[in-house]
Amino acid sequence: MAASAHLPGWVSRPETGILAIHDPISERRHAAIRLIKNVRVYDRLDLMLAGEAPDFVDIASPPPFHAACARQVLGAGAHVLVEKPICLTLAEFDELRTLAAKQGRILMCVHNWKYAPPYAAARAAIDSGRLGAIRHVSLSRLRTAPAGAGASGGAWRSNSASGGGILIDHGWHIFYLMQWLMGAEAPLAVSAYLSTAAGAGAEDVADLRVRFRAERIATAHLSWRAPVRRTSAVIYGEKAIIEIEGDRILLTERTGSTHDLSVPDIPDDSYHSAWFGGMAAEFAAAMASGPGSRPAQQNLAEARVALALTIAARQSAAESGVEVALP
Repeated sequence: MAASAHLPGWVSRPETGILAIHDPISERRHAAIRLIKNVRVYDRLDLMLAGEAPDFVDIASPPPFHAACARQVLGAGAHVLVEKPICLTLAEFDELRTLAAKQGRILMCVHNWKYAPPYAAARAAIDSGRLGAIRHVSLSRLRTAPAGAGASGGAWRSNSASGGGILIDHGWHIFYLMQWLMGAEAPLAVSAYLSTAAGAGAEDVADLRVRFRAERIATAHLSWRAPVRRTSAVIYGEKAIIEIEGDRILLTERTGSTHDLSVPDIPDDSYHSAWFGGMAAEFAAAMASGPGSRPAQQNLAEARVALALTIAARQSAAESGVEVALP
C-alpha cells in the first residue's frame, strides 16, 4: 500500500519532499531505496523522528501498529496521516485525538474512497438536490480474494490477530461512505452477519444493515468469496435514484428520465493511487488550516463512527445479528 498507493500520491505533489522511510523489515527498506532517490531509511521509528524532525508522517503499516506509531509521531510534534483503521479500540482513538489536540497537530485517516470519481460524482448530484432527501444507500464489494493474497505485504488481511478480516479491510470504507452519502450524519445502530470460511484466519463475508434517523437505512454486502470482482452501489432519495457499477453511473428520475453521469477512472485495483492523491491534498489543506479546520474535524468524526460501527457489528454478529445501538 505504501509503495503502490501512497508514494505515487506524494510524488505528484511538488511541494512535498520525502525525507525518510521507517520499516522494520530489511527487504522493504531496500525496496524503498530502489524506489526513492536520496531517501534515508530507518529500522526504528524513534530514531527516524529524532533524526529527521518531519512535518508529518504517513503511517501505512498493518492495523495493530497504527495506534502506537501515531502516538509516537504526535508525541514528537509531527502531524499524522494513517491508513485505515486509525486504531482498533475507542479508548485508543480518544487517547490519540486528545494527544493531537494537546500538541496542536493534525490526525487524519485515509478515507480515499471519497475521491473515487463515481462516488464523488454521486455526492455532487446529492449536494445539487437532484436526488432529494436520501432514503437508502446500498453498497456492494465483491472480491475473489483479499487484496495482496499470497504476498507477504498482504498477509495481515487474512489474519484476525493482525487486524485483518473483510469487516476492517472493506467495512471501514463502507462505514465512512455511508455517513458521507447520508449527509455527514452519524448512524444510530447496526446489525451484522459475519462468516469465516473453513480454515480461514478471519471473516471473509460481511452483511451489514446500518440504521439512521427518520427510518433511513444503509446496507452493504462484502465478500472475498465472489466468482468475479464487482464494485457497485445504489443510492436513492425522494426524487431520483443513482446506480453505480464500476465507473458507470446512471441517474434515473421519478419521471423515468435517465442521465448518464459516468466519469473516467483508472482500472479498478486494490491500491487506487489516483484517489490517494485527493486524500493527500485534503491532508495538506488541513495542515495549512490547523486542527480545528472542518476537513480535519469531519475526518476524525467519520473515523470514530467507523470504528464504533466496526466494534458494534462484531458484537451484533456474535449475538446472531441483533441490532446494536452505537455508544
